[in-house]
Amino acid sequence: MSSSDERVVAVIMVGGPTKGTRFRPLSLDIPKPLFPLAGQPMVHHPISACKKIPNLTQIYLVGFYEEREFALYVSSISNELKVSVRYLREDKPHGSAGGLFYFRDLIMEDNPSHIFLLNCDVCCSFPLPEMLAAHRAYGGMGTILVIKVSAESASQFGELVADPDTNELLHYTEKPETFVSDQINCGVYVFTPEIFTAIQDVSSQRKERANLRRISSFEALQSPTRSLLTDYVRLDQDILSPLAGKKQLYTYETMDFWEQIKTPGISLKCSGLYLAQFQFTSPHLLAAGDGSKSATIEGDVYIHPSAKVHPTAKIGPNVSISANARIGPGARLKKCIILDNVEVMENAVVINSIVGWKSSIGRWSRVQASCLSCYILAG
Repeated sequence: MSSSDERVVAVIMVGGPTKGTRFRPLSLDIPKPLFPLAGQPMVHHPISACKKIPNLTQIYLVGFYEEREFALYVSSISNELKVSVRYLREDKPHGSAGGLFYFRDLIMEDNPSHIFLLNCDVCCSFPLPEMLAAHRAYGGMGTILVIKVSAESASQFGELVADPDTNELLHYTEKPETFVSDQINCGVYVFTPEIFTAIQDVSSQRKERANLRRISSFEALQSPTRSLLTDYVRLDQDILSPLAGKKQLYTYETMDFWEQIKTPGISLKCSGLYLAQFQFTSPHLLAAGDGSKSATIEGDVYIHPSAKVHPTAKIGPNVSISANARIGPGARLKKCIILDNVEVMENAVVINSIVGWKSSIGRWSRVQASCLSCYILAG
């Protein structure tokens, strides 16, 4: 099959309400994947990146939120990007690889030659077409997006060792206690359909071990719980680590930005990274103004079309203003996310903060966190 005849699908893991507790209180009112970064839902950024993959036929969002929480967004983004986006709800958590396997029949419906797997809580430039080209050249089962970080922060992620000449994955360990490498897993992958065989092998081996194990009376009582573990497969520990060094997995290094979106403070930083990227990918989304007929804009700023911003306000850099917000005269906004229906009154200052839905900042008030933290004002 030539590359022009190949079909590609993308799967984005969005988690569920029991995940992302460090993102509270923001995730109490809205699913974390729909929280706005740079004026767009968090999941919108990987979806937009997938749109650029050659021969893409389908995007699946996999998680265990209620379907109604994603129905409106899925319909809207499908129409906007002119690509089929579908939400698939897991009946229970199956793990990062198990969730992929659980929906294998749907994913393979169009007989794709390649499957992208992305984690929703990743912020990066998503060089997916470049990854796919490298993956084809490697000829393996999978390719992992990687990045170099400081030795101090590497242990918070999956560390790996790759061959410097061939980029083959030689060793992988998840959050090691001792330093292994300054290269880490970015949570973005491309696989051939052989990934399903690898996942099936892990599940089958577990079932065989469970059947061979002599079950005591206590274990028999626990067997319904234990049986759940056979189809719970983790991509990192159960797939990547065992297959490392077997000429099946390779790496593609990004030199661009990367963050994992775990806390509100990081989301504020990521919103700024996406705003900066808009200069190259979506300049029409960035606001402009010199204070004459509209507000003074400094740096990268997104303002929703329905928001009302007074011409004497000063906005930026790294500011995202959501729908129906009202920014009063003389207000100063810097490094902040203003959510829907917020009012910032005359001469108020908001810096390094996320202002929650329907909140009101009074005249001459000042809301500011240190540069190392993020202040959240709930509505």
